[in-house]
Amino acid sequence: MANHTNNAVEPIEKQLWKAADKLRKNIDAAEYKHVVLGLIFLRYISEAFEALYARLKNGSDEYEGADPEDRDEYRAENVFFVPPTARWSYLQAQAKQTGIGKDIDDAMDAIEKENPSLKGVLPKVYARGNLDPTSLGELIDLMSNIALGEAQQRSADLLGHVFEYFLGEFALQEGKKGGQFYTPRPVVRLLVEMLEPFEGRVFDPCCGSGGMFVQSEAFVLNHQGRINQISIYGQESNLTTWRLAKMNLAIRGIDSSQIRWNNEGSFLNDAHKDLKADYVMANPPFNDSDWGGDLLPANTSLRGQFHEIVY
Repeated sequence: MANHTNNAVEPIEKQLWKAADKLRKNIDAAEYKHVVLGLIFLRYISEAFEALYARLKNGSDEYEGADPEDRDEYRAENVFFVPPTARWSYLQAQAKQTGIGKDIDDAMDAIEKENPSLKGVLPKVYARGNLDPTSLGELIDLMSNIALGEAQQRSADLLGHVFEYFLGEFALQEGKKGGQFYTPRPVVRLLVEMLEPFEGRVFDPCCGSGGMFVQSEAFVLNHQGRINQISIYGQESNLTTWRLAKMNLAIRGIDSSQIRWNNEGSFLNDAHKDLKADYVMANPPFNDSDWGGDLLPANTSLRGQFHEIVY
């Protein structure tokens, strides 16, 4: 009987995950996810910037006479402006240097200064002593292979998919704690398919890393809807998870201006008190019994209802 060998090539996100995980060494998954996801995000915004930069520099059609270093040109196209020393091409050239960690931290700072919507969002964890500069350089080389030579839209889709895949893998490695920032994609897809958020305001009061919003926008697009007919609102009590949500949505080109953070959470401090939402989709913290229900007034119906759900 003939032996049949499976020569199927693994999807790029799985290849990247295995390679990136090998470079983790002695770093906990909870910490390492910010290193890797931050680089994927940086790769995305640099690619989007450089694609528009090339068109502006070429100066054809509507870009005739445009200045490729003019910040307003990028704001008009909803593209993040990336300063010269924060661009991926520059960092890739510095990847083998011992100071690459500080270079990336400086790049994140520079990007936040140029783009107010990213203030306080990007990780600055690359110059820490437990992150080997050689491994970091290899990680940069690895991320350089994502979407290389692809068209801009395809690149954005692929980078977004890789970002989401890595979120899920890090959640698995963190176990129970991973549920704080990631709801499994099949669960999210089921909620979205049941509610069918074609248009209106979509609200997630405990939004984690923003998966509900990503799937809502995908649902609209998959059903030939107009993406500008829905707007998203959310809240997250964990600051690092809120940062992941902001990056996850930015890499998808989704407006995250109404994604709020406060450490009390939606049940104790609603950041959208006047919001009249058309859809509310949430995966409440079922695995967290210490969610602060004891701080609610005794006559609050939510206190008893959520207590029953958790326990």
